[in-house]
Amino acid sequence: MTLGLALTLTTACSFGPPDPDVAGAPPNLPTPSASSAARGGGEREVAVTVLAKGLEVPWDMAFLPDGSALVTERDTARILKVGPESDAGGLKVTEVQRLSEASAGGDGGLLGIAVSPGYATDQTVYVYYSTAKDNRVAKLKLKGKPQPILTGIPHSRDDNGGQLEFGPDGRLYVTTADGTGAQAQNPKNLGGKILRITAEGKPAPGNPVKNSPVWSSGHRNVQGIAWDSGKRMYASESKQSKTGELNVIQKGRNYGWPTVDGNGTDAKFTNPLVNWPIAESSCAGVAVLERMIATACPQGKRLWMVDVTGNGTVFGQPTALLANEFGRLRAVTAAPDGSLWVATSNQEDGGDPKPDDDRIIRLVFSDGGAGRS
Repeated sequence: MTLGLALTLTTACSFGPPDPDVAGAPPNLPTPSASSAARGGGEREVAVTVLAKGLEVPWDMAFLPDGSALVTERDTARILKVGPESDAGGLKVTEVQRLSEASAGGDGGLLGIAVSPGYATDQTVYVYYSTAKDNRVAKLKLKGKPQPILTGIPHSRDDNGGQLEFGPDGRLYVTTADGTGAQAQNPKNLGGKILRITAEGKPAPGNPVKNSPVWSSGHRNVQGIAWDSGKRMYASESKQSKTGELNVIQKGRNYGWPTVDGNGTDAKFTNPLVNWPIAESSCAGVAVLERMIATACPQGKRLWMVDVTGNGTVFGQPTALLANEFGRLRAVTAAPDGSLWVATSNQEDGGDPKPDDDRIIRLVFSDGGAGRS
C-alpha cells in the first residue's frame, strides 16, 4: 500500500549518498508515492510508503543482516520479522516468537530490541521487557529462551524507559525511567538513567563510576537514543509535566529530573538541546540521518526534525513532519539504505486506530539517495 502526503519540511540539511549497506541487500519494497515539501525556497520530495499494516502497538525496530527488520509488539510480546519478502499488502510480516516472560500492562511489556553487532556469527539479539516485579534486559537467539543479563530495573505502570542500542563503542546502552520522582537522582537506583553495559550485562569499562552501569542520570523517561557520525549521542525525554526534550547525552552528566523540567539555571544540570510543549511532543524513538535528528512523538502525533551543525548545535528551527497524519508515532529507525522507518502506536490507550493500524511507514528524502535498489 502506498500513500502520498502533502508535507511541509524546512531544513538546511543536505544528504549525500548513504554509506555502503551494512545490512545486506535491501528488501523488495513497495513502490512509494512522492510529495513535494518546501525546502528553503526550493522544493524537495519526500516519498511516503506504508510498508506494513495490522500490527498491534509496535514499540521498537532493529535490522538484521538480510535487510529485514525485527519489530517488537509491546502488549502481545511478539517479535515480528518484517521483510525482506513482499506480498500484495507490502512487506511480509512473520511472527518469530512470543516472549511468555514479558508481562504487559500500561506502558510495560516487550519494549526495546537490539541486534548484536556480531549477529552474523553469534545470531544474538537483545530485548528489554517488563515482568510483574521489574524491567530487565535479556539476550536470546531467535525462537530461543531469553537469558536475563540485567535485572532489577524499576517497573511502574506508566514509566519504563525501554530502549536498547549498541553504541559506536560496541557497548549496549539501556534507557530507564523514573516512575516515582525519587529514582533519577539516586546514583544507586537504576531508574531514570541511561545505562552502559557489556554484552554480558556487566558495567562497561570507562563508565563514570567504576562498577556502576550508570552513564547519565536525571532522566524522566527515555525511550529513544541514537548517535551521529561524530559519535554524539541524542536521547528523547518524555512524560515530563511541562516539556518534551531532545538531549545531547554526555558521560556522567545529570539532566535534572525531577528538579528541572525543560531549561534550568543550575549549572550542575544539563539543559536540553531542544524542548517543546508537552502536548506537541512527549517523544519516544530517535533516529539520525547525517545532521538531521528525528524523534517520533506519540502524544504530539508527529516527527520532530532537528538539523544540527557539525559541533552539535541546532541549525534553524525544528520542523514537524507527518503532524496528525498517522496518529501516534512511537518508533523511528534509520534503515540501512538511508531511509527512515516509522511505526504508529494507535492501538493503545489514547490512540484512535484506523482500519490499517498499526502501521510501519517508510520515508525517503529525495536529496539523500535513500532507498537504493
